[in-house]
Amino acid sequence: MKILLDKIMHDKNLSTRQVSIATGISKSTINRIANGKISPTADTLELLAKGLKVRISDLIDSPYQ
Repeated sequence: MKILLDKIMHDKNLSTRQVSIATGISKSTINRIANGKISPTADTLELLAKGLKVRISDLIDSPYQ
């Protein structure tokens, strides 16, 4: 499962710092998720979706959408 955080950040012209402020997630964690180094938990996906004003399904690259 690939997380599309980097793409969404690019599309919305958001920095790591801006996403961190909007979500309450540390900049280092956002960077690791965006770079595919870690997979976010369900709680983290929810925080990202709320902070970025997208659906959780928008964050996930899946053939089942």
